[in-house]
Order: sequence, then C-alpha cells, then structure tokens
Amino acid sequence: QVQLVESGGGLVQAGGSLRLSCAASGRTFSSSTMGWFRQAPGKERQFVATINWSGGSTHYADSVKGRFTISRDNAKNTVYLQMNSLKPEDTAVYYCAARKNSVVLTTTPGRYDYWGQGTQVTVSS
Repeated sequence: QVQLVESGGGLVQAGGSLRLSCAASGRTFSSSTMGWFRQAPGKERQFVATINWSGGSTHYADSVKGRFTISRDNAKNTVYLQMNSLKPEDTAVYYCAARKNSVVLTTTPGRYDYWGQGTQVTVSS
C-alpha cells in the first residue's frame, strides 16, 4: 500500500510560481511511475506530467510544456511539480498518483494505482 500526500498549493497571481510536493509512504516509490493530474470544477481529470522510476524520463501535457517541471527524489520518497509562469487556466485541484512497479510513462488516470487527496492551486488574473 502506498499513501500519497500533496502539499504546496495556494493562491498566486498570474505569472507567479508554485512548487507542489507529493510525499509517498511505502517501499514501492522508487519503482513507481509518478504522475501529476489536475481537475477544474465541472471538468474531467486532466494529465499534467509524468516521470519514470529513475527520473530520467519525463512527459508533459502540451498546455504546461516549458512552464512546469516534474522531478523526484527517491531518497526522500517525494515527487515535485515546479510550476512557473502560471496562468488563470491552471487553476485546479492538483493530484499526484503512483503506478507501482512500472518502467513506462503513462498519461491515463485509470492506469495509476494510488492517488493523493489533492491540493488546490488558484491563479488570479
């Protein structure tokens, strides 16, 4: 079993930055593909970024490419999402997710095994 706890959300002005963290418990973190997703009110959960077990491979949604960076520290069982040049349309609840014992990246929510509770990000114009 893996538990994921996100932190770092908040209110920021357009153009600002935030760094989200996701702390994982359990022994499978270092062998898990990790992902960040977001969900705005009335919309479906949307892929944001994913990173492989070693951190050597990443993939981003086109809407955040060049502005967001996903990274991980396996020694700390933590995955991060650095968000720069934030826009009002980035406003959403952000979730981290883990796909255990995986060596591939995936953008599909249904392929992840564990989810955090989410952290709210609000970008004002």
